[in-house]
Amino acid sequence: MKKYDLSMLSVAPLRQGETMKQGISNALNLAQAAEKQGYKRIWFAEHHNHDAYASSATVNIVQHILNNTESIRVGAGGIMLPNHSPLLVAEQFGTLETIYPDRVDLALGRAPGTDSQTADVIRRSNHNGVFLFEKEVGHILRYLGNEDEQEQVRAYPGRDTNVPLYILGSSSASASIAANLGLPYAFGAQFSPASMAESLSIYRRNFKPSKYLKEPYVMACINVVAADSTEEAEFISSTLLQVYIDIYTNNLSKLIPPVENFIDTLSPSELNIIRHRLGYTIMGDKDRIKRELVEFQEMFQADEIIALTNIYDTDSEIRSYEIMKEVSDDLNH
Repeated sequence: MKKYDLSMLSVAPLRQGETMKQGISNALNLAQAAEKQGYKRIWFAEHHNHDAYASSATVNIVQHILNNTESIRVGAGGIMLPNHSPLLVAEQFGTLETIYPDRVDLALGRAPGTDSQTADVIRRSNHNGVFLFEKEVGHILRYLGNEDEQEQVRAYPGRDTNVPLYILGSSSASASIAANLGLPYAFGAQFSPASMAESLSIYRRNFKPSKYLKEPYVMACINVVAADSTEEAEFISSTLLQVYIDIYTNNLSKLIPPVENFIDTLSPSELNIIRHRLGYTIMGDKDRIKRELVEFQEMFQADEIIALTNIYDTDSEIRSYEIMKEVSDDLNH
């Protein structure tokens, strides 16, 4: 089995009854636990117009986490580039890298991270951002690069910081862009697993070595619900399952407490969502998590796995990540 690094993704979710401040506090506690457990990095995703997530101003969350941790890498996973000026992104992350050297990541996505109406408000007159994505990634690489790469407009701070860039995606289009630019590719299997094999194949087959990366580097984000027993994992997983039902019924809500026999409470249409639209998910006790990780790696050969856990109880959430790390350490030795 191919060995892999292990990281985390969070959207700074709110549980039912929590305030935004509590959601951010929980995100910090999670990051501090990730650092203690030995995770390589933690990323925060950008979402807008959603009262269940506290990560809309992603760069501010990243700075807060950096300021209250010591060694773990922290980044945006990602900045949705159609919403932003490439120069401002370079200035923001160049500033973070200046303050917290060798700890900052910048992953970039092509989607707006919200509904179309909110995207219009964010982008105002810029409705072609998704089509300019590869060009604008190139601008950011230049702004963050060395003196000999600069043009008349420059990022200060930014120049010479060389913040590492990653391309996010869940399709062949993003895979092709990452390959063409010679950058690491982070695939969002947590919500779109169907095209993963094809996208990773396109990325690896078409990868062009660059000064940033000599060989393809695949990162795969998956849902993880780990517990000390399979029964407990199945119980607490109802929170995650409800998240996906909410997404596909356009009824977004804060994380719900776990429900006994949750599957039995679902309608046929809701069951169809769970059976056919749930992202790549591993769930169970330590032995089952280990078996499913081996199976995943035999299929996809990821260089890095990014775990995403949607669990209502924060102690159970941290325990889930702890089990995932213990299993990964066993597999990687």
